[in-house]
Amino acid sequence: MNTKTILAMALLAQAAMAPLAWAQQAALPDIAGAQARAEATLGQMTADEKFVLTHGIMALPLGGDAPPLPADAILGAGYVDGIGRLGVPALKETDASLGIGYVSGIRKDGATALPSGLAQASSWNPDLLYRGGAMIGAQARAKGFNVLLAGGANLMRDPRNGRTFEYLAEDPLLTGVLVGAAIRGIQSNNIISTIKHLAFNGQETGRKIVDSRISEGAARESDLLAFQIGIEQGQPLSVMCAYNRVNGVKACDSDWLLNKVLKQDWRYKGFVMSDWGKAVPGVEAALNGLDQQSGSQLDPAVFFRDPLKQKAASDGRYAVKLDDMNKRVLTAIYAAGLDKHPVSPGGAIDFAKDAAVAEEVARQGIVLLRNERAALPLARSAKSIAVIGGYADRGVMSGGGSSQVQGQDGPAVTVPVAVGPAGSAASQQYHRSNPLAAIKAMAPNAAITFRDGRYIADAVEKARQAEVAIVFATEWRTEGFDQPDLSLPDGQDELIAAVAAANPNTIVVLQTGGPVKMPWLDKTAAVIEAWYPGARGGEAIASVLFGQTNPAGRLPITFPASEDQLPRPKLDGSDWVEPYTADDIPPGGDKLHADYDIEGSDVGYRWFARKDAKPLFPFGFGLSYTSFSTSGLAVKGRAASFTVTNTGQRAGDEVAQLYLISRVGQKTRRLVGFQRLSLQPGASAQVTMTIDPRLLADWKNGWSMPAGDYGFALGRNAEDLGPVVNARMAARKWSD
Repeated sequence: MNTKTILAMALLAQAAMAPLAWAQQAALPDIAGAQARAEATLGQMTADEKFVLTHGIMALPLGGDAPPLPADAILGAGYVDGIGRLGVPALKETDASLGIGYVSGIRKDGATALPSGLAQASSWNPDLLYRGGAMIGAQARAKGFNVLLAGGANLMRDPRNGRTFEYLAEDPLLTGVLVGAAIRGIQSNNIISTIKHLAFNGQETGRKIVDSRISEGAARESDLLAFQIGIEQGQPLSVMCAYNRVNGVKACDSDWLLNKVLKQDWRYKGFVMSDWGKAVPGVEAALNGLDQQSGSQLDPAVFFRDPLKQKAASDGRYAVKLDDMNKRVLTAIYAAGLDKHPVSPGGAIDFAKDAAVAEEVARQGIVLLRNERAALPLARSAKSIAVIGGYADRGVMSGGGSSQVQGQDGPAVTVPVAVGPAGSAASQQYHRSNPLAAIKAMAPNAAITFRDGRYIADAVEKARQAEVAIVFATEWRTEGFDQPDLSLPDGQDELIAAVAAANPNTIVVLQTGGPVKMPWLDKTAAVIEAWYPGARGGEAIASVLFGQTNPAGRLPITFPASEDQLPRPKLDGSDWVEPYTADDIPPGGDKLHADYDIEGSDVGYRWFARKDAKPLFPFGFGLSYTSFSTSGLAVKGRAASFTVTNTGQRAGDEVAQLYLISRVGQKTRRLVGFQRLSLQPGASAQVTMTIDPRLLADWKNGWSMPAGDYGFALGRNAEDLGPVVNARMAARKWSD
């Protein structure tokens, strides 16, 4: 079978798990045809032309001795020269998974911000991620970019990671399916998408030096499986390797990771690009599987130009590898159709239409965590509401770093943040979507007051005077540094506790970049997690608060009750590595290790199940304004079927979740299937799933399933499980 057939079969096997509409919306890239064209072009390249596609620059005015940018470069993340003589276009790269990177407004334009990766994943809806990917891919194309540095697929091994908001989930199946859908959407625009950061990029503290240590079996069953599924389903034409070390070796220089796993075992035919700046240790990375050095002016040398040329002239291994590097980049270019569908800046963007996509993602991703006495939804006839905190009179929180997106008019609020020596460049930014205005539109006859929450006494006074108090609480995260703990900053925990004590009808709206502790939880009437809700987040939040939208988001990450429950209660290096110091390597940096063998492949909810620990909120948790039941679970081989019924009085969406809970007498906990479905009151739907055998297996120099009984259960979440149904499975061994 050719590569296209193999990948198509893998896609269809996964799609059988649930009826994914996105699977029919974009054709698979013609990898075989692209490879043939790449081979032909390679045969026409001169010796010097073979060193054009192997390195790129950061496409920003860096000043100093940096050479001027090429005339056709678009200000953004990167630029790789094309080969005009052969009709090979330049690669014009932009960040990232949430929309077109703002780069501090240097282009003097804007883009539509999708909600955070966590918000997207909380929808558990591949079709929605496809739509979001298609939207940001179209905007990238309209701005003149043909490579989108998207596809964040790192599992959330530590909830304090500063980039948690960019990623999707702590589970490999959920991450792989969702990132694959987003990538397919992006690449439907005849542009290239990455999947990143391969692999084990689990923290920002010392991100360019930390050594992520993990056994091969645990690696293959967790983070690598997420990437593997994402590559099978999305077919990203590029993979971005990570900054960190993996078992002592830089990820972008890892023969095991790039050659053995990615290119040999997974038969990946696209190209591997490095991350930007100090991800590439030297020219030897070419032999170890790296195809393109990104942002080369940020490195000590352009390793993949003159040093690579010298190696290729004297060492046959490099000459062979050089041809393969070029063939892979060309394969991606032709598979995406970059030459036949050239990009140019100035394309039309329907911002209103795209904002509607962002709002729908936000609505589907909002998670209702608490709803005592049916406090929500609020009546639109409410008489008085006190809105407090979180710049709710101005906008909604967004995450920082390379994934920062802003609209055409820039941020509604910018709050400088001191982060180490480079702190002057960091700022919290809010999108121009005003929750207070959206609440007023929903309750036009209510007396609505606002207090910014800086003074607790003032907020408490207004809360006492109102029927309902709504506290907006924010927790900002950014690329470059991690959170010291899981508390809300700036005294917001104390503010919420005081307001809730003054008004029993206190509703908390969280806008966070990851899990937070909630010492005030039992005092509140309701809590919703809105994450970073994107370009139309304020409207989406109001829609849920007032029942226009029935919340159906489910947590893609466990909320711990305390940091002591984590595999590493203290984040490695947090006590001696300074945050975001231009990524300089501190003395003794080679001693910074993250021991991922502590939890192994039991990431997130699987760790909590193994330790029999009770989190604040489990993976998969989320409430609704209606109720659902599941029944009739039957498992035959790898086929599962059951019925879902809406037993309430409102239309709503349910996320059906199927877990493996035992295997041959041993307890375990693994998500093996999921599907989001919409049901009217009293309606039922039959659900069928095909279980990926890798989710039932261990990696022992290949996949291995022991013979015996496998126990399955439907769950409202990873803790609230229904009756166990056993299925007899035969022993099986296979390789990728």
